[in-house]
Amino acid sequence: MTDGNMISRPRSGAAIEPDVPARRPPAGPRRRTEEVLAAAASVFAELGFHGATTQDIADRVGMRQASLYYYFVSKEAALEQVCQRGIEHIIGDTEAIAAGTGGATDKLAAIMRRHIEPLSENSASLRAFLHERRFLPKDARRRIARLARRYERIVENVVAAGMEAGELRPDLNPTLTMDAVLGICNAAAYWPGKERVGSMREIADGLVRLVLDGIAAPKAH
Repeated sequence: MTDGNMISRPRSGAAIEPDVPARRPPAGPRRRTEEVLAAAASVFAELGFHGATTQDIADRVGMRQASLYYYFVSKEAALEQVCQRGIEHIIGDTEAIAAGTGGATDKLAAIMRRHIEPLSENSASLRAFLHERRFLPKDARRRIARLARRYERIVENVVAAGMEAGELRPDLNPTLTMDAVLGICNAAAYWPGKERVGSMREIADGLVRLVLDGIAAPKAH
């Protein structure tokens, strides 16, 4: 995804970038690593990269600051891991959706739901990705940008295939459509907890209808 979009596929066969350089956490439940990264995401989302400290992350997860260095070697590495984890998870699921059965509208609906519905649990990760990754060191920023573009290309290719099959309007710009779809999905990161809006599943359903009613070709009668 570009700076405006989360989270893209190179042409077939490209591998995900190697993991961010970081020390291995001590042997133990994987859940603890997820808790530490979730705490880091929340701190970055709430305080911003420059406002956050490793002590803030340690306090959020209830551990000594020195213990964090089993999980990442610096605040920059923590932010890269937060961004990388979320993108890798969504790339794998979205590639499976794109390779599955069904038409373009079915796939776009499934991709949007995959992007939006989990935000009820982890919207902080997306907010940190969208607004704080620009503060990563250059090499780290490039690694995350390549993963983001991989996700974008999956969506863009689904749109292009739908246009070719006559399922989507032939006058669409696939790149612009992808940007619009992912931009709408990313905006949902700020809605969890706003009860008047409804659950994230209801929000996903509403946004899917909004997008597909606008880009689906009229059905023949």
